[in-house]
Amino acid sequence: MNVNIQTVHFDAASSLLEHVNKKIKKLNNFHDRIVAIDVYLKLDNVSHQIKDKIAEIKVKVPRYAFFSKESSKSFEESFDAALDSIIEQIKRKKDKQVQAA
Repeated sequence: MNVNIQTVHFDAASSLLEHVNKKIKKLNNFHDRIVAIDVYLKLDNVSHQIKDKIAEIKVKVPRYAFFSKESSKSFEESFDAALDSIIEQIKRKKDKQVQAA
């Protein structure tokens, strides 16, 4: 599993990167054939006073890709919400595969 974490408009603190890596490892519990995971952490509205923190996650598995984008006032909150969405997508896809078999 290849994990790629990119930050846009800022440099991530090591604690944020540790948080992301720790949570990403849990995805193996839901799907055992994950090929790659791309995580994008972005600051939005850089020129304005209010800065939303956006987390995008793309999980690639053979013949399919899952994607989620969430924004909030903290990166951890955005990332956790996006990860929950990805987990739900994976569960739904697996349920469909089990019903079809």
